[in-house]
Amino acid sequence: MRKIRLNKEERTAVLAELKNMYPNAESELNFRNPFELLISTILAAQCTDKRVNQVTKPLFEKYPTPERILTLTEVELGQWIKSCGFYNMKSKNILATCHLLMEKHGGEVPEEREALMALPGVGRKTANVVISNVFGQDAIAVDTHVFRVSNRLGLAHSDNVDDTEQDLMKSIPKSMWSDAHHWIILHGRRICKARRPLCEECPLTTYCLHYKKMST
Repeated sequence: MRKIRLNKEERTAVLAELKNMYPNAESELNFRNPFELLISTILAAQCTDKRVNQVTKPLFEKYPTPERILTLTEVELGQWIKSCGFYNMKSKNILATCHLLMEKHGGEVPEEREALMALPGVGRKTANVVISNVFGQDAIAVDTHVFRVSNRLGLAHSDNVDDTEQDLMKSIPKSMWSDAHHWIILHGRRICKARRPLCEECPLTTYCLHYKKMST
């Protein structure tokens, strides 16, 4: 029977190597406060962080708060964020989120995952990004990179993001969740790419179940 997950010793070794490869890993979205990270993460859906940063720099200079963003119409906000893709829906969700932040949270971003997920356009992944990066809570946000890399390596074995998150929460010590999230994302962006993973450059091939499968 083919192995589907790494054992505890192998997981420990993989995490140690990832930490060594990406010792200062952090979000590549530019933000100065919880609100900017929240909006940036909504915009980052199916868009690169680099593009989001290009869009949010001038946006936040002029509209740095939910109250200020609410002075824009959906069409006007859409023009600011157009290059991020799906701008009509994102514009609608951002404005609706700003309304709720003003009405229910005094203009502040809530610290609770459930309260964040009640905001339009905010799913579990986005909520986990916010609570881990600005509120210091242990969380693993499963984006396309985390989903791909963790299942290739054998840290997880699932065909959907929710179950992958559950697998990772069991595979990784809680104190490492937030850091490991960043390590895995960077590994997916730098080496374990979607179409052509750079296995020849990867120090994890000794453990990687996907590599071993492809090599047999």
